[in-house]
Amino acid sequence: MSEEYTEEVLIDEKFIKQTYDRIYRELKKAIIGMDEVIELMFIGLLAGGHILLEGMPGVGKTFIAQNFANVIGATFKRIQMTPDMLPADIIGSYIYDQKEGTFKFRRGPIFANIILADEINRAPPKTQAALLEAMEERTVTVEGITYPLPRPFLVIATQNPIELEGTYPLPEAQLSRFMIYIQVGYPNDEEELDILKLKLRTTKRVITSQVTSARTVIEMQRFLQTKVEVSEDILRYIRDIVMAIRRDSRVLFGCSPRASISIMMTAKARALINGRAYVTPEDVKAVAPHVLPHRIFLKPEVELGGVKPQDILESVLESIPSP
Repeated sequence: MSEEYTEEVLIDEKFIKQTYDRIYRELKKAIIGMDEVIELMFIGLLAGGHILLEGMPGVGKTFIAQNFANVIGATFKRIQMTPDMLPADIIGSYIYDQKEGTFKFRRGPIFANIILADEINRAPPKTQAALLEAMEERTVTVEGITYPLPRPFLVIATQNPIELEGTYPLPEAQLSRFMIYIQVGYPNDEEELDILKLKLRTTKRVITSQVTSARTVIEMQRFLQTKVEVSEDILRYIRDIVMAIRRDSRVLFGCSPRASISIMMTAKARALINGRAYVTPEDVKAVAPHVLPHRIFLKPEVELGGVKPQDILESVLESIPSP
């Protein structure tokens, strides 16, 4: 293990950009394509928000999550959601220790740095609620006792756009708990060929090496919170975007203040991975398509007319001048 994992390092925007570049290069040894997904996952990690991945089965959602956890030196747990899953299956429960004659808390898979909640819409609402509560509070409470979750803590939930029989779609209020929404598409012709060649060389699920540590990630998150500047003009720009969506006549439910905060935090993270400690309008425009559309709910007649939340966002971004 290198000295980086055991000694103090100076955290600044230059260091964070270098760390991201190293993570990106290491992940590209295992991940074909998905450049935007890698960037958004690191943005979500820095900003302290959770990620919802949607894509067809077999496009590599689990694979990228496993390797992402490995390169940042984080613990990883995969939870396969099923219709018969109970909240205790995720957060844990008390079991009776016959040897000692006492009840002991057995921790569930939620106690890890990075959680992959596979096919979250297959879990019943009660179980979804238990997971989302842990996401929000960063703690779980069992029998009146509160247990803190590891830091950093990131939930990457997946859902498939097909086979919706017997699923429980996430309610609107729960969708907004995810800071970033990413659609994972199919690879192109060249990427498909590269995937086949990679499979010829190795059958391992994790083929990357650790390049940073969970402790360093926490320090980078702290730097984002306290050292990245957001000017008054940028704050007003974010506000104007959210308010314009909220007031659009085609929108049934607009974006909440949580959406404004999410844009600000992800824009700060994007600034850092570009080597800046200040946010620009370009940062806001880059993250908005992944932070806002899943929080925009259209009127039924508008949706039936073929309008999508992305269309609303695009028209708003075009209408509001950049500072």
